[in-house]
Amino acid sequence: MALKKSQRSLKKWTAQKWTTASGKKSSKTGEVYAPKKTIAKLKSTAAGKKKLAAANKKKREATKKGKQHAKHGLHKGKKR
Repeated sequence: MALKKSQRSLKKWTAQKWTTASGKKSSKTGEVYAPKKTIAKLKSTAAGKKKLAAANKKKREATKKGKQHAKHGLHKGKKR
C-alpha cells in the first residue's frame, strides 16, 4: 500500500535529526530547533550565523512573552 503525500512528508520530517545550534535543550538556551544539516550549513557562513542569531533572538523574545512558537523565518521558503 502506497503512502499518501502527507504521510511521506511526515516520514521524511521525522527521519531528520532535529537539534539546536549548541546541542542543548531549547528550553534551557532559548534557541530554535532545526535539522542538523541546516544548522551546519548556517554555521558555515557569516550570513548564516547572522540569520541563526536573529532567529534565536526572535525565539527568545516570543518565549519571554509566554508563546510556545515563534515566527523566526528560519524555515521560510523551505519545502518540508
